[in-house]
Amino acid sequence: MYDFHCHTTMSDGELIPTELIRRMAVAGYTEMAIADHADYSNVEFLIESQEKVKRSAELYGVRLFTGIEITHVPPSEIADLAKYARSLGAEVVIVHGETITEPVAPGTNMAAVLCPDVDILAHPGMISDEEASLAAKNGVFLEITSRNGHNKANGHVLTSARRAGAGIVVQSDIHGPDDIINEKMRGLVARGAGMNEDEAKKVLSLTSLDILSR
Repeated sequence: MYDFHCHTTMSDGELIPTELIRRMAVAGYTEMAIADHADYSNVEFLIESQEKVKRSAELYGVRLFTGIEITHVPPSEIADLAKYARSLGAEVVIVHGETITEPVAPGTNMAAVLCPDVDILAHPGMISDEEASLAAKNGVFLEITSRNGHNKANGHVLTSARRAGAGIVVQSDIHGPDDIINEKMRGLVARGAGMNEDEAKKVLSLTSLDILSR
């Protein structure tokens, strides 16, 4: 199992990186990314800090990808920040999408799906068909999330992704130990969003290479 949308005390999470890694390992995860909330004020710190715990992750049997979640950044700055993060060593770039539960700037979804350095658009809310089509064209995966609040639009996101042929990834948006879900719950989140059994199996069988090889 993998989850590329995990937060630590480096932003608004409850656990330091190594404790989160250990808890993920015990829950059965073999790959993960720490993708703390990032803007221009902290992107260097986040990436440098994660590099320091990669050996710890390896010792626990987890492959740790260095990541960020670009959050509430003005849409016109997203592409440049994503490119800069890549230059610093980011292996996973997520954009905090236009969830229905937060005042994310309009245009964020569009900026994300147009950006060649973005891997995943997280909880994109009422994403438009045009945005979903661009995500499909540009290889940006759309997130189905177990996170309370953000998950209220899962059904719409899935429907839009299906119509457009966009890639889908199921993630937890982990902030604390209670957010870590097991394999069974991952399947239930997928089914709860509206996937049939075969579709859920296909989505959950994607590998990190499938998702991150832009």
